[in-house]
Amino acid sequence: MVRPNIDEGFFTDWKQREALAQEMVPVLGSLEHEKGIQIFLYGRTLNNRSVANIMKSHRRVRQMARNELSEFESHPVLLAMAKLNLCPCQIDLGKLTIGFMLQAEGGKGLDVDVYVAKELAHLVNRDHKPIAKPTDIILYGFGRIGRLVTRLLLEQTGNREVMRLRAVVVRKTGDGDLQKRVNLLRNDSVHGSFEGTVRVDEENNRIIANGNIIHFISSDSPDSIDYTQYGIEDALVIDNTGKWRDEAGLSLHLKSKGVSKVMLTAPGKGNLKNIVCGINHDMIEPDDKIITAASCTTNAIAPVLKLIHERWGVVHGHVETVHAYTNDQNLIDNFHKADRRGRSAALNMVLTETGAAKAVAKAVPELAGKLTGNAVRVPVANVSMAILNLTLVTSCTKNDINEYLRRIALHSPLQNQLGYTESPDAVSSDFVGSREAAILDATATISNGKNLVLYLWYDNEFGYSNQVVRMVAKMAGVNHLSYPENESMDN
Repeated sequence: MVRPNIDEGFFTDWKQREALAQEMVPVLGSLEHEKGIQIFLYGRTLNNRSVANIMKSHRRVRQMARNELSEFESHPVLLAMAKLNLCPCQIDLGKLTIGFMLQAEGGKGLDVDVYVAKELAHLVNRDHKPIAKPTDIILYGFGRIGRLVTRLLLEQTGNREVMRLRAVVVRKTGDGDLQKRVNLLRNDSVHGSFEGTVRVDEENNRIIANGNIIHFISSDSPDSIDYTQYGIEDALVIDNTGKWRDEAGLSLHLKSKGVSKVMLTAPGKGNLKNIVCGINHDMIEPDDKIITAASCTTNAIAPVLKLIHERWGVVHGHVETVHAYTNDQNLIDNFHKADRRGRSAALNMVLTETGAAKAVAKAVPELAGKLTGNAVRVPVANVSMAILNLTLVTSCTKNDINEYLRRIALHSPLQNQLGYTESPDAVSSDFVGSREAAILDATATISNGKNLVLYLWYDNEFGYSNQVVRMVAKMAGVNHLSYPENESMDN
C-alpha cells in the first residue's frame, strides 16, 4: 500500500494505518499460537492487542524513539517475518523495522524479505525450546497481586509450552466463594475488565479461563496440600500473601507434594535472595528453592539508581515515595497496630516508613549505606511516585540525564524496567497499566551541578506484577532466543 501524501488528509492516512493494523492482528495471533513467537514494538507486546492498542504502540515509538515508524513500515516487515520457519522466540518488530528503514535509505538497501531473513537467520530452522518442559505455576493467595499475576500468566499462555497456571490456593470462607473470587478477576475497579473469558465449574471447584483449567484449593497451611492429585508436578509456588517472609516459613510450601520452588512477592527476611529482575536476576541459581521479588518500590528505584551510580556516581541520596494507599490501611479511622496507618487512607496523607532505600543495597550492593528513605501514603488507589534526591560524584545536566535514560529505556536489556515520558501534563492515572517497573518523568528532572532530583512514576500493582512474572520465568529457567539478541523480554 502506498502511503498517501499528507495533503490528502490526515483521516485518509489514519484509516489506511488502521486497516494495516487490522491485517496485523491475525498474523500476530498465528505467530504466537502456532509457533510460540512473541512480538514486541520497542519493548511493548503486540500479542493479544486490539487494533487501537497496536496503533498507540506505534505512536509511542514516534514520540519516544524520534523515528517515523508507522504501520506502513512495520506491516511488510511482519509479513516477511511470517514467511520464515522461526523457532519459539521473542522479536522486537519495531527495532527490526527501523533497521530495515535505515539500510534502505538511498534506495540501495536489501529487499524486505531478504533483509528480514538475514537479520533473523539465528532464529530460523532452529530446534530450540525456551524451556525443556512447561512449568506448573501455583498461586498461594488471590489478592491484588495474585489476580493481576493471573491475568498476566493467562495472557502469556500462547501455545502453553512455557508456563501454565494450574492452581490457586485460598482460604475457604463460605458458600459462593469461587464465584466471588472470579468476579474480582473479571472486573477490577482500577485495571478494568479481564481481556478473556472465564467459566466457573462449581462442582469441581475450578475455573476455565481462556481454555486453561485452574483448580481452586482451600487450605490454611502451605505444607499440607497434595498438588499431585491435580496432576501438578515440580511446581513453582508464588506466595503473594506476605504471611511468611523468612526461609523457615516459606519452606513450608516445599513440604507439600508437587512443589519444587517458592517465590515471595514481597521483601524477604534474613539471608533470602531479594531479586529485582533486570538488575540482579543473574544471582538466581538452578538449585535455588526460595527467592523473593523485593517490593514494588525497590523494583521501581533500583534500576535507575544503579544506572546513575554507574555513570555519574552517587555520594548519598534520599528516596521519598508518594505511594498509593494499600489494603493494610483503614478506610476510616480505626485501630491499627502501626503508627498513623489507623487513620483514614481515603482522607489523609499518611507519613510512614519504607524499607525500599535500604533494600536497594541487596540488589545494588555498591549503594549500601548511601540512601535514606521515607514514604507518604496518599488518597489514590494505584500508581505511586518515587522522588530520588541525589548528590553525585560528577556533575551532569538535565539533558545529559534525560537523554541517557531515554536511550536505556529504548535500546537496552533494561527496557522492561525503565519507561520514559516527556508529557508536560502527565499525572498518576496516566500510568495505570504500565508494564515497566518505573517511568522517568523527564520534564520534571532537576539537575544543578552535582545535585540531581528524579521523579519516577510506577504502577505499584501492575508494573510490579510484570516484574514478578519476569522473575518467575527466570526462576523456571525460561530462555527465549531473541531479536535483538541481547534484549530478551524475559529480563
